[in-house]
Amino acid sequence: MRLFSRSAILLGLSLCASSALFVANRLSVATAADSKGIVAITIEEAKKDPDFAIQGEYEGDLGGQDEKQKWGLQIIAQGDGKFRAVAYPGGLPGAGWDKEKKIQVDGTAKDGVATFNGEQGSATIKDGVAKITSPDGNPLGEMKKVERKSPTIGKKAPDGAVVLFDGKNGDAFTDPKKFADGLMSQGITSKQKFGDFSLHMEFLLSYMPAARGQGRANSGCYMQGRYEVQILDSFGLSGENNECGGIYTIAKPSVNMCLPPLAWQTYDVDYTAAKYDGDKKTANAKMTVRHNGIVIHENVELPKATTAAPVAEGPETGPIYIQDHGNPIRFRNIWLVEKK
Repeated sequence: MRLFSRSAILLGLSLCASSALFVANRLSVATAADSKGIVAITIEEAKKDPDFAIQGEYEGDLGGQDEKQKWGLQIIAQGDGKFRAVAYPGGLPGAGWDKEKKIQVDGTAKDGVATFNGEQGSATIKDGVAKITSPDGNPLGEMKKVERKSPTIGKKAPDGAVVLFDGKNGDAFTDPKKFADGLMSQGITSKQKFGDFSLHMEFLLSYMPAARGQGRANSGCYMQGRYEVQILDSFGLSGENNECGGIYTIAKPSVNMCLPPLAWQTYDVDYTAAKYDGDKKTANAKMTVRHNGIVIHENVELPKATTAAPVAEGPETGPIYIQDHGNPIRFRNIWLVEKK
């Protein structure tokens, strides 16, 4: 069977609810009992919305007896029983997908079952297993739910690193009251300022299925308070410069590595500050970014400070600034190594 035929099969999907197994640290916020307007920052809160159990990532081999191909599938909750399915030939983003072909289908859910129907084929998901069938009803294989974790999750600060947050207190930031239950919230600025450095940080996006675009778990991490790597629930989106992993208004990520909300994620950033002769800039700042272990920007030049940067470009050192955009985000394990 040709790739196009197998792609068309995923235009119709029938999905049954499956259990979400993500683990998140507890830090309470108010939530609604239904998905309309729910803002959840813990698994316990998110489970109040039945749609939460349906979202997630799936992988498996599909095709006839003589031809199998790996596929990835992302199911995005969009509030009140609405969903979008995105299917990737070759595997999930960063795990086999060719960054070109993909299939998107909208669907709805009722009584815990989400349905995506089309004339080209169907799939059913129950208890974390997706069974894919051809238009004539022949089975093409199964896809199982997976929970990917960044290879740098829990990475320890090396000797000589500047530890900004290790879960003990928020004293390294100008607003230590943002610290609670071993986590930091958004809206913080480091007291110490830096030049060139390598940064590690871990973050968790809130579950906001009814929100859209820049209103969906929005924050950002600014190098020297000048250049933002966007933080946003962009799970399943195309990957633009204003989405998760984007260098805001400057460069989009080479691949969208955003995991589902309430999964811990990582940024590992290698940053070189701009060079100055007096007040004249002689070389732009540069940045390499790894999102969940995958290089999404490599030595990208930063010709200007990004939008809403609190610190103007200049020869002075600058802080690590994490933006508060009104959405709850959680952070842990933040440290950097200064370059001499």
